[in-house]
Amino acid sequence: MAQTAPQPGTPSSPSSPTAPQSGGDNPWATGGIMFAGVLLLVDGVLGAIKGIAGIASDDVYARINDYVFKFDVTTWGWIHLILGILIAIVGWGILRGSGWARGAGVGLAALNMIANFMWLPYQPIWAVVSLAIDTFVIWALCTARSKSLV
Repeated sequence: MAQTAPQPGTPSSPSSPTAPQSGGDNPWATGGIMFAGVLLLVDGVLGAIKGIAGIASDDVYARINDYVFKFDVTTWGWIHLILGILIAIVGWGILRGSGWARGAGVGLAALNMIANFMWLPYQPIWAVVSLAIDTFVIWALCTARSKSLV
């Protein structure tokens, strides 16, 4: 017996190709989470490299004389190194589908935004790029409703 299309206004069956996806497993949202995980992993590794460069040599980054958030470059190096390692671990957790990693990713991306805002005078272009990456990561992790990542 051939299947007929449901009448307008009646709910379609879950097996119907036109049925809305349950649980919010939208491919765009799932892809956004995957991309956010990759971005966090890469941003964490680059943050760790930025931190190592600051720890290794005080002459790597320009010094700002009259800046409110002025720290020693070595201090900034340690901040970026620790934050970078944590962000890379969380990015890996997101890629593996760990539920804890999603909330931690939002929190660490927010902390990284604050650190990079304060880092603006030292490396303005890279700080703005990192702010944009963190903004996308927060958006992707907060808007996806995948059951496997909650």
